[in-house]
Amino acid sequence: MRPKRVTFRHRWLPYALIAPQIVITIVFFLWPASQAIYQSVLRQDAFGLRTEFVGMANFERLFSDPLYLESFWTTIAFSALVASLSMGIALILAVMADRVIRTATAYRTLLIWPYAVAPAVAGVLWWFLFNPTIGIAAYAMDALGYDWNHYVKGSDAMALIVIASAWRQVSYNFLFFLAGLQAIPRSLTEAAAIDSAGPLRRFWTIQLPLLSPTVFFLIVVNVVYAFFETFGVVHATTSGGPGQATNILVYKVWRDAFEGLNLGSSAAQSVILMVIVIALTAIQFRYIERRVEY
Repeated sequence: MRPKRVTFRHRWLPYALIAPQIVITIVFFLWPASQAIYQSVLRQDAFGLRTEFVGMANFERLFSDPLYLESFWTTIAFSALVASLSMGIALILAVMADRVIRTATAYRTLLIWPYAVAPAVAGVLWWFLFNPTIGIAAYAMDALGYDWNHYVKGSDAMALIVIASAWRQVSYNFLFFLAGLQAIPRSLTEAAAIDSAGPLRRFWTIQLPLLSPTVFFLIVVNVVYAFFETFGVVHATTSGGPGQATNILVYKVWRDAFEGLNLGSSAAQSVILMVIVIALTAIQFRYIERRVEY
């Protein structure tokens, strides 16, 4: 049977339907990106009264700045931890929710709710839980013999923003993992069960390979999320401290622009951040997708 083709009575109707999305893309992506590229080759005072063209000087200064290089490696470690933690927990929860259990619908709904929480709100929530003075989580760890203090210890501060960022992203990953598991034919797992394959073996040999397109997609999404959408979490919890322990790239862009009033350097950092994310995404499509089974 031949697929039915969609036809439009008016020639310009398809363009009118996609026009709102095109306008949104231009206003909120293309225009800001072009302005960042333009400002990255300029040097101007804090009030914008004097502007000087400096070419690539802003980029050269960044790559010779040890604080920026430290922020770069901090971001790499942070994004890897957030992606692995949120995807790992979401996959476990999705496997549990995929089973036929009583009140499964309510269970899935409760797992989805955290994604509706804004990043800043998620940061404040976990800040209260791990506050060294009033936090119940900090109190529990103190009872176990660990002196938690993210104001002083860089490792504690990094753990805090990783937990807060991953917690919010778990719900998003859970939705896609659950949809991928439910799309796998039950006959495959039932046949493996008849052949005496246990639940763990069925997961590793059947379900996980068939989930590889979903895993690949979520790797890309989670890396972009960790690079761009975690500003609110960092700002609400650690403000990039202590020292430079949690000063990830997206937060350093804001700090240099609005606190340091160095607009040219901030614009150059935003351009580099955009290039890094594009490069990471291209590498993932180039190499990781080879292991994806469609």
